[in-house]
Amino acid sequence: MKVLVADKISPKGVAHLRQQPGFEVIEAYGSSPEKVLELVKDVQAIVVRSETKITAAVFAAAPHLKVVGRAGVGVDNVDVEAATEHGVVVMNTPAGNTIATAELTFTHILCGARPVPQAAASMQAGQWERKNFSGIELFRKTLGIVGLGRIGGEVAKRAQAFGMRVLAFDPYLAPSRAKAMQVEGVTLDELLGQSDYITVHMPLTDDTKHMLDEAALVKCRKGVRLFNCARGGIIQEAALIAGLKSGQVAAAGLDVFEDEPLAKDSELRTLPNVVLTPHLGASTAEAQESVGIEVAEQIADMLNRGVIRNAVNVPSIDAATMKVLAPYIDLGAKLGTLVQQIGPPQISMLSVTYWGRLVDLEALAVTRSIERGFLRRIAGDEVNFVNASARLERLGIRTQVVTSTDDSGYTDLIQVEAVAADGKIHSAAGTLIGKNNEPRIVNINGREVEVFAGGKLLVLENLDQPGMVGQVGTILGRDKVNIADMSLSRLTPGGTAYMVVRVDSEPGEAARQEIKGHPAIKMAKFVQL
Repeated sequence: MKVLVADKISPKGVAHLRQQPGFEVIEAYGSSPEKVLELVKDVQAIVVRSETKITAAVFAAAPHLKVVGRAGVGVDNVDVEAATEHGVVVMNTPAGNTIATAELTFTHILCGARPVPQAAASMQAGQWERKNFSGIELFRKTLGIVGLGRIGGEVAKRAQAFGMRVLAFDPYLAPSRAKAMQVEGVTLDELLGQSDYITVHMPLTDDTKHMLDEAALVKCRKGVRLFNCARGGIIQEAALIAGLKSGQVAAAGLDVFEDEPLAKDSELRTLPNVVLTPHLGASTAEAQESVGIEVAEQIADMLNRGVIRNAVNVPSIDAATMKVLAPYIDLGAKLGTLVQQIGPPQISMLSVTYWGRLVDLEALAVTRSIERGFLRRIAGDEVNFVNASARLERLGIRTQVVTSTDDSGYTDLIQVEAVAADGKIHSAAGTLIGKNNEPRIVNINGREVEVFAGGKLLVLENLDQPGMVGQVGTILGRDKVNIADMSLSRLTPGGTAYMVVRVDSEPGEAARQEIKGHPAIKMAKFVQL
């Protein structure tokens, strides 16, 4: 079996692959896209970091390919959808860079308190300017952590060792988990208003992009210090630059940027109160060795024994079962992400109920897919079928699975309920229709609907009065948004009705606000499946 190591990983990782009986390892670092297409024609596995792009063309050119292993967390350089279509497992190594990124973050925090890089540059220039490089202490200051996952949790531990008060904003973190970590769970506005230092640790999504923008910085204490070693774009760079120049932001430390590499003429490079590093979060010998060995071990296990670990696109099951469960796995993921988007930020339980043939099948893979779908917009690339349950537990969310032999009205049915701490339930149910097993959503929050489970949806609850369909359609039409499908549902005439509109493109902000502001519309959610 041939393994192409397309990007340089730890020599120990390569050695582990070479030690496997029957393995031929090809090291081809820095290959052009054309060369990669040539090399993959007869390989069973590809190992990459972030440099080589594994595109749909690569999968099409590699008929024997079984697995792609990413030595790192993200899989932005791998076309996961194309991999799934070609039956290729995509794995990553989510834990290898945790400590490295947490330590770099705290290095930036220390440099934000004490201007060591600036003082060092001054000394190298032959100067002695003690009075120009006075700093402040971390002791008894307040650190606000936005996103308390693996890395945020490690940063919290280090801050506590320095005697800092730690606040955390994470809308998906249960209060019990915050208490166990000895941090104070607060709202984002509370964190902004009380923190001397703020660091962000979350994936870049529609919800987190520009989370710290001009409006957010106005809410901060004057002289706040900001740090981002997570993903570029969580802190809006234009707002940060303005804050650094006005003094609203006393100092900043950035390892990631909205566009990478950072432009040579970026104004960030000219500001004396910001420390910049070129995306070094995972750049330690230990982290690179760890992810290199980890990805090599995963590749070997997959090829030798069919064992799948840290997969981002398939569950850990055999091929025969996968063929039967595949359409349910896809439907489950969409129901999970739908419920997460229509429900409250904080829940205590996911309840999953199966009807039909799923009662007799081993549906663990479907459950994992539901969990992963629920977490997709929360944890980003780091969540997969292996770690989804553990991540939910870490957020204080338990999963309950029920099988039912009652008549659901459908041959097969999956229902997902998000149960809040106060007992309020948000739910969605779906089934497969036709010989092609087309996924359909057939119920949302107890209202019968029928819409294709895919693409972009507007989920509206409105007063049941004449003209509502036309008014919503007019707003979308003015915004050049085409309606692909629509389903209407009501319980009683004149009460409240549900309108689920599948659209070809995302409505603009003005259109969204007009819909949300309509006096007859009680709830409006834009959902991406």
